[in-house]
Amino acid sequence: MRARVSRRRFLKLTAAGLSAAAKPDVAQAQLAAQPPPKSSAPDEYSVAAPVSIEVKARPLPSFDTRDHQHVRFGSLEYRSGLILTSDFRGFGGLSGIRLDTKGERFISFSDTGSWFTGRIVYSGHEMTSLADVEAAPMLGADGRPITARGWFDSESIALDGPFVYIGLERVNQVLRFDFSKGFTRSRGEVVPMPPAVKKLPFNKGLEALVFVPKGMPLAGTLIAISERGLDAKGNLIAFLVGGPAPGQFSVRRTDNFDVSDAVLLPEGDLLILERKFSWLGGLGIRIRRIPLKLLTPGAVVDGPSIFNADLGQEIDNLEGIDAHVTAEGDTVLTMVSDDNFSMIQRTLLLQFTLVE
Repeated sequence: MRARVSRRRFLKLTAAGLSAAAKPDVAQAQLAAQPPPKSSAPDEYSVAAPVSIEVKARPLPSFDTRDHQHVRFGSLEYRSGLILTSDFRGFGGLSGIRLDTKGERFISFSDTGSWFTGRIVYSGHEMTSLADVEAAPMLGADGRPITARGWFDSESIALDGPFVYIGLERVNQVLRFDFSKGFTRSRGEVVPMPPAVKKLPFNKGLEALVFVPKGMPLAGTLIAISERGLDAKGNLIAFLVGGPAPGQFSVRRTDNFDVSDAVLLPEGDLLILERKFSWLGGLGIRIRRIPLKLLTPGAVVDGPSIFNADLGQEIDNLEGIDAHVTAEGDTVLTMVSDDNFSMIQRTLLLQFTLVE
């Protein structure tokens, strides 16, 4: 969803296409996020070669704008944050992010159908900058940018080994890219989805994708959750695509929150990132934690909120979330915001430690 949010204002006033054998979660991010040697890409992709861009990063020393010593927010503890800017005109609108197992190399993308890849630079456990950032257009099966056929609004991402799934919200399609065949120059193939996906409302369709790895309940399943496609009881429509128990389920909708992304923790819980906006209440962000085993066809799932934030904290239109485990054993959540290419919004990269 391209929600235009004025932070300053409120501070002031089927299975087909899926891999038959799922890879362990540790391998998933590593394989897709690691770019190939420059010389290994086939010549046929050279027309869409990525370009190197500079992204400037300004640190956010605190998350709470009112109390800079405040670091604990629900089950999360603030680690560090960056405000990202670039002179590259296409930079912005970031709708999701996936990291490698070290939390360094990343794959991100804009809602206008562009890839952004690179590396997060750290000093200790704090992010300091981005390096090796490249931009490239998403390509369709015909080798042309997906925007050439009117496809954009790329809003969700999931990884399965070298395969990267991207959800296109307004057309309610899912594309699968094999990053072993040219990295960001690979071509997206349409993944068959349940017919009900096509019935999701315009601009409120697929907003979160998660691929379940081997060794977990629902291994081999692509979980797809709508932003605000509602069932007969007003709950959020979601799908289990492929895997051992395909079907449709619902996520209980409460307090007018909509889904913006999701990520699967190593221990098997699904974290759902949500947001809400109103002219009176402003912008709100929430994360709910739901056991993966509850996701079954016909179920209505719910879970406790582990994180809440509003414009008293350093938030914006947060649309992407991922998780990795550090060498010290800390589970780190990384969130990114979509600035909608607006001068009054920001591209934020935030990291928190999940405190059990």
